[in-house]
Amino acid sequence: MKLATLRTDAGTRAVRLEGDVLVDLGYTDLGELFARADWPSIAVAATGRTYAVDGADLAPVVPRPSKVVCVGHNYTNHIKEMGRELPAYPTLFPKFADTLCGPGDDIVKPAETDALDWEVELVVVIGRPVRRATEQEAIDAIAGFTVMNDVSVRDWQFRTIEWTQGKIWDSSTPVGPYVITPDELPGGVRPALRVRTVVDGQVMQEDNTGTLLFDPVHLVRYISTIVRLNPGDLIATGTPAGVGHARDPKVYLHGGETIVTEIEGLGACTNKVVKA
Repeated sequence: MKLATLRTDAGTRAVRLEGDVLVDLGYTDLGELFARADWPSIAVAATGRTYAVDGADLAPVVPRPSKVVCVGHNYTNHIKEMGRELPAYPTLFPKFADTLCGPGDDIVKPAETDALDWEVELVVVIGRPVRRATEQEAIDAIAGFTVMNDVSVRDWQFRTIEWTQGKIWDSSTPVGPYVITPDELPGGVRPALRVRTVVDGQVMQEDNTGTLLFDPVHLVRYISTIVRLNPGDLIATGTPAGVGHARDPKVYLHGGETIVTEIEGLGACTNKVVKA
């Protein structure tokens, strides 16, 4: 299934993609839907109002997750370009719901930075509560996958050895367009998909999610050992090589660029960078 959260004049709605229409699932957003233990059968059976895909204004797939956990240094090539050693454990940092924006929204470049950067990421979407997950519990907890552009404010990120302040700028992180259930993907809960970033027509990042150092199931097990994962929570699995900060000379976003962050089988976030 392909699921999304649609913005309408009456508020957001959880929807299922069927051909060229979006079918209303009877819930305000995917976070509310995933809170139902029987959400897969609800999503399959729903026959509510339909909306045209053409011109649809999509919100972040889960607008208000209880947590967004991000993973740094998870593609070997990116670890090497940043001059780091391969980690023994996942490198984690948080984002907040206020950081997220829709897959077609403008990215507003903060006036406080001249070092805005892109990072395409595969995102795990949690579909049931889980804590200290076994292998099978982690597999069962994965509702599906989506795309994130982990837009980073590099000069603020590297002010300290802890990255969070460069990762949580308001309304800066596109997520979407759809949550795709694992049964539709090669590799299922460990998908092997082409991932890339294109800036103004130029390919900047390209890799395959099958090369992740810590795969989605491992990440659900590891993170759920630390903190419970709730339906609708997001895990961003890291970015491949090709970020602007690691280039020589460095390349940053100044305003006016169009960024496409896309993952095979999941779709793309397409966003214009505008100045504050």
